[in-house]
Amino acid sequence: MDASGLPLLDRRIADCRACPRLVSWREEVARTKRAAFADWTYWGRPVPGFGPADARLLIVGLAPAAHGGNRTGRMFTGDRSGDVLYEALYDVGLASQPTAVHAHDGLELHGVRVTSPVHCAPPANKPTPEERDTCRPWLVQELRLLRPTLRAVVVLGAFGWQAALPAFAEAGWSVPRPRPAFSHGARFHLDGLELFGCFHVSQRNTFTGRLTPTMLRDVLRTAGRAAELPTRGGQEADASPGD
Repeated sequence: MDASGLPLLDRRIADCRACPRLVSWREEVARTKRAAFADWTYWGRPVPGFGPADARLLIVGLAPAAHGGNRTGRMFTGDRSGDVLYEALYDVGLASQPTAVHAHDGLELHGVRVTSPVHCAPPANKPTPEERDTCRPWLVQELRLLRPTLRAVVVLGAFGWQAALPAFAEAGWSVPRPRPAFSHGARFHLDGLELFGCFHVSQRNTFTGRLTPTMLRDVLRTAGRAAELPTRGGQEADASPGD
């Protein structure tokens, strides 16, 4: 397989109805909406990955937000977690703009693709282990398609880490046993691929300061350089007292 197959994979993901609980939830949210988005036509389907087919850096999250990606149809778009992630990508030179509002807002990622191990918005942001495992073949196929160009991966959060490592193994990478433990700033080498751990960009982490803008930029910049992507700035140059 090669990167030309990603558009077809994305279309197949968007048509998936494999998990009854997730199908019911995502469609219920799309019908009832949030008052602030009452005039929106929600996507209400699985959200495929976003970014170029020849990406050198992959960012793996958790799942779409009910009123974020489930509304806009684009990964990490239209919610506060995405606001944090895309602003950081812009700050280090890996995105064309710092905001992600809707699927046609002109945002482009530079050598970066964003995906998740679960493609449907789950109730309470908590997919079950069974739903995670049911969705895994999509991530495995995406990894296989990206493999010719992929050089680094940033996994956001422990759930994504636990979901991603088996997918890397199924996609053909040699994952050590016991599997590497998740931690913020973790870095492991897998057959020509640099794997990085980063706290998730959830409001719980960003509002409490567990994950600061500087911490996120540092991981993204290091991963971008490992992927041989041009990045800008450095910790001393872009840190601010507010971080």
